[in-house]
Amino acid sequence: MANDPAPVFSHAEPVLAVKNVMESVTYWQDVLGFPDKWIWDPPTLGAVSWRGAAHIQFSEEPELAAASVGNAVWIRMRNIESLYALHQRNGATIVDPLQIRPWAHKQYTIRDINGYYIHFAAVAKARNPAPEASPVRIALRLPTLAEHSGLLRAVGWLAAEAELKQHPAVFRMASVAEDIATGAAVGCAFLVGDNMSFYYIREVMVLPAWQGRGIGTALMQGLIDWLKANAHPKATVGLFTGDHLAPFYGQFGFIQACGMYREVGDL
Repeated sequence: MANDPAPVFSHAEPVLAVKNVMESVTYWQDVLGFPDKWIWDPPTLGAVSWRGAAHIQFSEEPELAAASVGNAVWIRMRNIESLYALHQRNGATIVDPLQIRPWAHKQYTIRDINGYYIHFAAVAKARNPAPEASPVRIALRLPTLAEHSGLLRAVGWLAAEAELKQHPAVFRMASVAEDIATGAAVGCAFLVGDNMSFYYIREVMVLPAWQGRGIGTALMQGLIDWLKANAHPKATVGLFTGDHLAPFYGQFGFIQACGMYREVGDL
């Protein structure tokens, strides 16, 4: 009705506390590809947008920014594959690769320079699709250096054209997903440790074109089966991941625990 006084919303956008507005705007333009910006002078407030949509504001508040590390923004879009390829080329820190999620969206996650997680998502072609049989076999073996390098490059964890020279000595076991038709490695997950009382799971990765088929789950299950058969029942198994992946690892019985860490560069 014309005289209805009910509120009508037309727009909303997050305001992220950052250490430096100019650096944040530059990063979101040069690395994440957002073409439009505005800056309030002096530069304590600014924003970027994607051709009039997906507006993100930045407020220069260093103390609040430090306390806000780990918070997330979810951005829904179309043609997500082209943006994912752009972010791979630009060296964005991709912490969770593109794959179809249970909520019928294709999604991936980057961590920006202020420590925020940015989830980019697009509606999948089919909602609630039936699980697709994965034409792979899980082999308990270390991948070759070429396989390992290729997988790392594909998920953005190794620079383009870079090659591993050797496996770290701590690697004990890995589960490798092999394409049944060709034998090529399309995913892997590593298990490291002292082979007595402690194990650590790392580098669970699947080629982007093979994601969304349950291969990551199968890789994890391969390591779990090996541990049940070979490790002492009182041995502990740990991993390090972001909060956004807690549900994935929770299905294997992993729980959050108290821990501490720091980066070597800060020593």
